[in-house]
Amino acid sequence: MAVLLHYVPGVLLCVSLYWEQLFTSPLNQRPIIGVLAVETGEGFKRFGKSYIPASYVKILESAGARVAPISTELTEAEYTELFHSLNGVLFPGGTAPFQNSRFAEISAIFYNLTLKKNDEGVHFPLWAICLGFEELTVLTSGENLLTTTNTYNLPLPLNFTKDALQSRMFKYFPKYLLQALQVKPLAGHYHNWSISVKSFTDNKNLTNFYKILTTNMDSEQVEFVSTMEAFRYPIYAVQWHPERSPYEWNATWNIPHSSEAVQVAWYLADFFVNEARKNSCHFSNTTEEEKALIYNYPPIYSGNISKFEQIHLID
Repeated sequence: MAVLLHYVPGVLLCVSLYWEQLFTSPLNQRPIIGVLAVETGEGFKRFGKSYIPASYVKILESAGARVAPISTELTEAEYTELFHSLNGVLFPGGTAPFQNSRFAEISAIFYNLTLKKNDEGVHFPLWAICLGFEELTVLTSGENLLTTTNTYNLPLPLNFTKDALQSRMFKYFPKYLLQALQVKPLAGHYHNWSISVKSFTDNKNLTNFYKILTTNMDSEQVEFVSTMEAFRYPIYAVQWHPERSPYEWNATWNIPHSSEAVQVAWYLADFFVNEARKNSCHFSNTTEEEKALIYNYPPIYSGNISKFEQIHLID
């Protein structure tokens, strides 16, 4: 039976952003996304070896996913086994050397497994934020091309490229939100390192792998890449922090908390979780699945000692 939808002025009729998927293939309605833990710095060392800010967990849960923390203490064989039980992976922000660090080693394992899995015809998405974005540029280029920029604690509008509107990431964003992103400082930048547009475009490994979706300019007139997605793989990266707008409240940080900034966070999370729903991998049994989930690592309040309201201590 056909259903006729009537447009009513002033009323936004919310239809699934991925309506066509309902008629093409069954989707995984119980996606589990792995989030890399980051080794603790001076502020958290007395509590444990690694942690995940709760805001990364919450942003994924807001779009209907569950989270499995990826410990810093596993062997490569254990990482590989875990990978094959997940439906996607997130490389978070944080502080770690881009090379010769545990974060770099684990990122490389999951990056290479992601490429291999997709090359085998199995859809497996990867989302990288801030440090994760920077790490991706090193992994893909094979070298550290990052440069320092004056982009610490700085919300900015995004400068969209011609590829952005037809990108997988932004294609289904509401027009009003895309317009807001272009004129309002909704994208919070909290990083000292960036990849300049020049360094990016001069490197064939990067230009052959990613399309630039947005750029920004720092106060020294260095133009840098702020959003990118891979051509052939479901790999997406933002240099800015969407997860902070809904979930982080430290008053010393200039975090955009407007309704539009919060909506941007949700639309990005919804997009990525829908990418993870295209993957049907799962744990071998319920017991193993339950052991792997973030619920075994209750969040603790850390707003009085850090920039994060809550963290999950992993190792």
